[in-house]
Amino acid sequence: MRDKPEIRERVWTLLTERRAARFPLPLHDRIPNFAGAELAARTLAATPEWKAAKRLKCNPDAPQRAVRLQALREGKLVFMAVPRLRDARCFLRLDPTKLGGKLAEAATISGAATRGEPVEPASLGTIDLIVVGSVAVSPDGARVGKGGGYSDLEFALARELHAVDEDTPVVTTVHELQIDDEPLPMTDHDVPLDLIVTPERVIRTRRALPKPKGILWAELSDAQLDAMPVLALMRRRQRR
Repeated sequence: MRDKPEIRERVWTLLTERRAARFPLPLHDRIPNFAGAELAARTLAATPEWKAAKRLKCNPDAPQRAVRLQALREGKLVFMAVPRLRDARCFLRLDPTKLGGKLAEAATISGAATRGEPVEPASLGTIDLIVVGSVAVSPDGARVGKGGGYSDLEFALARELHAVDEDTPVVTTVHELQIDDEPLPMTDHDVPLDLIVTPERVIRTRRALPKPKGILWAELSDAQLDAMPVLALMRRRQRR
């Protein structure tokens, strides 16, 4: 089976060569922004999973900006993680009723950092829908991110706190060129997708893999825990 770096490189190159890439450029080492991201967001907004959701956790990357804006315009509560979970209050809470009409600004990465309310993970409550960014996806629900592993870790953290469970829909918006019909490598900590949305269609995955039931502590080094205070504190409490 191909490895993840090879898969990422293929997608970044393909989007660039086919002129489907959008700012920020170059795409390498990013969740790639793509032509039609706004249409994909509108397509997602027409799904039953979206319509039923009131509280969302969404990634902060550029291709999902339109998703975040759509959610705020519809009055949904949006949570975004602080980069690398580096703060004790590691989520930003975006409440559209408290943004003074600055919804478009709050939907950006920089705007969320200034207008969002930093909160601890316990403030997540029950999350109805998770939106993740992807580099590559396959119709069976497998996903390859940009390589940091933070999206999977955020899910695991939310699962530890019972904010999400096996049935919480996990969705992504991507370009058609990001869909790979070949098998993608998945590990125990990788979060599979329930829904893949492109500007052209909605794919309900044939998900065979279970979602992680929590944090796989054995995979985290002491240095990683030191860099993420919220996880270090949770680990200490579990060891008591």
